[in-house]
Amino acid sequence: MPGLILIVILLALVLVTIFLGVRIVPQGYKHVVQRLGKYHKTLNPGLNFVIPYLDTIAYKVLTKDISLDIPSQEVITKDNAVITANAIAFINIIDPPKAVFGIDNYLVAIRNLVQTSLRSIIGEMNLDDALTSRELIKTRLKESISDDVAAWGIVVKTVEIQDIKPSATMQMAMEQQAAAERTRRAAITEAEGKKSAAILNAEGAKEAAIREAEGNLEASKRDAEAKKILADATREAISRVTEAIGENQLPATYLLGEQYVEAVKEMSGSSNSKLVLLPADVIGAVRGLLGK
Repeated sequence: MPGLILIVILLALVLVTIFLGVRIVPQGYKHVVQRLGKYHKTLNPGLNFVIPYLDTIAYKVLTKDISLDIPSQEVITKDNAVITANAIAFINIIDPPKAVFGIDNYLVAIRNLVQTSLRSIIGEMNLDDALTSRELIKTRLKESISDDVAAWGIVVKTVEIQDIKPSATMQMAMEQQAAAERTRRAAITEAEGKKSAAILNAEGAKEAAIREAEGNLEASKRDAEAKKILADATREAISRVTEAIGENQLPATYLLGEQYVEAVKEMSGSSNSKLVLLPADVIGAVRGLLGK
């Protein structure tokens, strides 16, 4: 029985030794091996062998891309505006020994480094630039931390700005400013509309006055031409009558006398006529009656 127990113990010890000497590393991980407390080697994915009792797996490092969330923080811009910003960083560990032995906690260190660099970059920008320049902030942020994390065997794939917005009080101030700006623009637009309407009305009145003046001028020209034509016709008629009469005035006297008599008849035939008509040549008429 004691021999059997010893055999069982030896067999168990052999099985444990074999188990401790064989290591299977899954894909996406690398194991850091220490021998007697000192770094010895890095186990790659697959089947690996180590010396039992001397070699130990100190760290199991994830070699896939790691998404590292950067918490929100308040940042003061160059023009003393307070904004809230957060980000997300994608990193990859390419040298596990440096990552585990070069820094106590590389995840916390990178998170703090990104936050500090983000505050520094935004602090050099004005509010409007910070809100509209995400690509520029991302590029500068990646450049500022890449050299630092490279010493830890880590590569920064990219850093994305998830959200960047003014604080609550700053948003209220910006909304008030935007409302004031909209009111100012509306007032300017209304004033410009009234100005344009006044200009159009003045131009319309000016054109109407010009057209009216041109019409009056044209009418005056037509009246003057008509009067000129009438005067020419009258002059032509008088000239013809003068030529026709010549030295003999009796026909003309007869015609004038006939028209005079007709006019007297019309005036005397009126019901309300109170006029006393005398011959135009009273003295001549009296002499005619006296036979002189």
